[in-house]
Amino acid sequence: MSPTSETAHGGRRLVIVESPAKAKTIKGYLGPGYVVEASVGHIRDLPNGAAEVPEKYTGEVRRLGVDVENDFQPIYVVNADKKSQVRKLKELLAESDELYLATDEDREGEAIAWHLQEVLKPKVPVHRMVFHEITKDAIRAAVANPRELNTRMVDAQETRRILDRLYGYEVSPVLWKKVMRGLSAGRVQSVATRLVVERERERIAFRSAEYWDLTGTFSTGRAGDPSDPSSLVARLNSVDGRRVAQGRDFGPDGRLKSDQVLHLDEANARALAVALADAAFAVRSVESKPYRRSPYAPFRTTTLQQEASRKLGFGAKSTMQVAQKLYENGFITYMRTDSTTLSDTAISAARAQVTQLYGASYLPEKPRTYAGKVKNAQEAHEAIRPSGDRFRTPAETGLTGDQFRLYELIWKRTVASQMKDAVGNSVTVRIGGTSSDGRDAEFSASGKTITFHGFMKAYVEGADDPNAELDDRERRLPQVAEGDALTSEELSVDGHATKPPARYTEASLVKELEEREIGRPSTYASIIGTILDRGYVFKKGTALVPSFLSFAVVNLLETHFGRLVDYDFTAKMEDDLDRIAQGEAQAVPWLKRFYFGEGDDRAGAAAGAGNGDGDHLGGLKELVTDLGAIDAKEISSFPVGDGIMLRVGRYGPYVERGEKDEEGHQRADVPEELAPDELTVEYAEELLAKPSGDFELGADPGTGHQIVAKDGRYGPYVTEILPDGTPKTGKNAVKPRTASLFKSMSLDTVTLDDALRLMSLPRVVGADAEGVEITAQNGRYGPYLKKGTDSRSLTSEDQLFDITLDEALAIYAQPKQRGRAAAKPPLKELGTDPVSERPVVVKDGRFGPYVTDGETNATLRTDDSVEAITPERGYELLAEKRAKSPAKKTAKKAAKKAPAKKTATAAKKTAVKKTAAKKTTTAASAAKKTAVKKTTAAKTTTAKTTVAKKTVASRTGE
Repeated sequence: MSPTSETAHGGRRLVIVESPAKAKTIKGYLGPGYVVEASVGHIRDLPNGAAEVPEKYTGEVRRLGVDVENDFQPIYVVNADKKSQVRKLKELLAESDELYLATDEDREGEAIAWHLQEVLKPKVPVHRMVFHEITKDAIRAAVANPRELNTRMVDAQETRRILDRLYGYEVSPVLWKKVMRGLSAGRVQSVATRLVVERERERIAFRSAEYWDLTGTFSTGRAGDPSDPSSLVARLNSVDGRRVAQGRDFGPDGRLKSDQVLHLDEANARALAVALADAAFAVRSVESKPYRRSPYAPFRTTTLQQEASRKLGFGAKSTMQVAQKLYENGFITYMRTDSTTLSDTAISAARAQVTQLYGASYLPEKPRTYAGKVKNAQEAHEAIRPSGDRFRTPAETGLTGDQFRLYELIWKRTVASQMKDAVGNSVTVRIGGTSSDGRDAEFSASGKTITFHGFMKAYVEGADDPNAELDDRERRLPQVAEGDALTSEELSVDGHATKPPARYTEASLVKELEEREIGRPSTYASIIGTILDRGYVFKKGTALVPSFLSFAVVNLLETHFGRLVDYDFTAKMEDDLDRIAQGEAQAVPWLKRFYFGEGDDRAGAAAGAGNGDGDHLGGLKELVTDLGAIDAKEISSFPVGDGIMLRVGRYGPYVERGEKDEEGHQRADVPEELAPDELTVEYAEELLAKPSGDFELGADPGTGHQIVAKDGRYGPYVTEILPDGTPKTGKNAVKPRTASLFKSMSLDTVTLDDALRLMSLPRVVGADAEGVEITAQNGRYGPYLKKGTDSRSLTSEDQLFDITLDEALAIYAQPKQRGRAAAKPPLKELGTDPVSERPVVVKDGRFGPYVTDGETNATLRTDDSVEAITPERGYELLAEKRAKSPAKKTAKKAAKKAPAKKTATAAKKTAVKKTAAKKTTTAASAAKKTAVKKTTAAKTTTAKTTVAKKTVASRTGE
């Protein structure tokens, strides 16, 4: 029996999901007997500040939003922007006979379902409805087979939330006091930042080593073909039995790790090449081994993020946004999963497509199964795969843009996971010869042939290293045998230098966090988003570069909160949280140990509660109480060399030599976009050598005041120095004349005359026929003319001084252009944004180039360029801007514009003119009622629009 026919006899059912998009899709599968509404993410959470905490709570409870003295009782409040939605849910519930909580089946989703139940207080039967894909069959099966709320999962999520609140709210204020206001700390974000900083430290400490070798091209002397080439390229492997040093033989200090290898410099390498020029070469050995490669497991959250980064250029956040849309619209299964398992239905669907698309020869006899590698994985979910019992090929979906590309990636990986292994042969050939000076030189070459591509016909995994060879690449060598003579066609001498460890990309950072078992994979996208938004990390291309600010933050945390950013400690905390989720440990004793420390009597029961062996939990409260030992200046200071220090100040990083106010003191700002490993002593010296501070230009002949040029926060400018005693505040305050330099001017070339001219602005050009004064002024948006309230732009700054009255009147004689200037053509088209589904272009704006989808504008960063920006980078910038922007007050504006009141007034006036007093009263009353109905309808429509526009609230960060 269908859900609709069941409902006909069982009353109305309210189904609550998380997002409006999901609600719309599910509604189509359930029919008219069901009301499907979205909670729009979390409806309740810990308060964002003391102002949201109910008045009855005071002290630490008000600050933290958690009552640490009473078993860490959380104080939950309904989010201000969700109150109207909660009201709507309550109204719908009052008209329903059953409630289905259909939020996602993970800890977060279970917690949202619990909060809904706590806030709505239903008096009707409540069911927990779960599904892993949004298809008609899956949704109807979920309605028919509900379960109870999993309170253990709720407790685990609540413990995580409380832990993260205590960590963030106790440690962040330390950063505010000792580093800079507005910073934040977090259980996982701080550790992720430390990883990026440590990699940069390795790059700073790295010393490159130079090494040389030879590459030979050897010919068999016979004609070749694609299956049997006529020559091969081999690299020098050893000289007189000693292996020639390669990059892997050098340490980060630039020295050899072992003296057993031969380090060739340029002179020795060239001498050896000359000595081998006329040598006779022969094949010394041919070693052949079978090659076999098995398919990759289906995607889970982290592997999808990594591959989408490598192959599609998506950031982790963009990947999850696109995947969310695919899931909500029924194209893929749930995208937050640690599992690599596939259901029997999915395996059958994948095997059917292997046969259909590639043939029976590519299908293994038995279905492939994949054991999960993720510790404490939430195995309730499948791997990420196409939804349904028959997979739609990408061409059948009707998808476009990024959704198509991501679906195709998931589809290929899933189908490939049920295909046969790729098999072939790998061959190593060693070639030897004796030089004219008697040295024995041996070269080696390796090849690979694939005799059966198997799963590689469908899919090949990408690599983090752009120079890495992918699995499906063949290297064919000539068919040679031991003893075959070869002719040296060319010997080249090659120089190499060791490279510092590569910076993390989003993909490799996700991989590192997962391998270290830090945090939960489902939160990595939001973690990376947080450290980018906080300014701890910025991007150069795809590389994650730590800012100088992050060095100061990590330095403080390592020095005074070492355990909190210790990798093993963080991983053990994750273990403990998982054990709480499994019922093997209790939350309250564990939180007591974490917050108050093991020495506190209140934590005595923790050991017996199965909360670990006591080696990784301590007292957070004590750590943040005594801050006297933290030297703020020392924390934010880093030696560069030659007496130069890099310091992180309130307004950004700078280099300094000597002490302030002492002779020889030098100071210079450091570009914020500079990567820390690029700040060398030489570059610091350049910065210090640049003119800085105040440039005294001379005295103003008219006032006698000294005129100086300065480099300010908003660019170079000139100003006058007022005499001592000049009032600076109050009604008699005198402000110094100040003017920004023209774009054509610079601090080291500006003259006193230039400064006086700049400070003479605005300049009176003259008056029009009616006596209205026209002035030329330099404003925030460039030079312009002003006549009363009428302003007209000028084309150059020089016009401020030389435009004549006739020229100004001619400009005013032209019709004033209403509104904005004609839109400039886009500089570049990027494609369709995965979130707004609007075309994205790059435009040239007042403040430089920016990306826009018509709704959201995002300025290009320093390391972005119009020529090099990719569609994915453009979407990422827009996503970041949306995340920072406040929610639009659509409902309020719509309510103001509602025409209902005007209609009522008009109707009332008409009624007065055309009817008698009694009829007038009746008509007015009717019109008033109509107006009320229309206004209510307008408000309801607007509220629906507002809810529909909001995206699902972001997952709780760590």
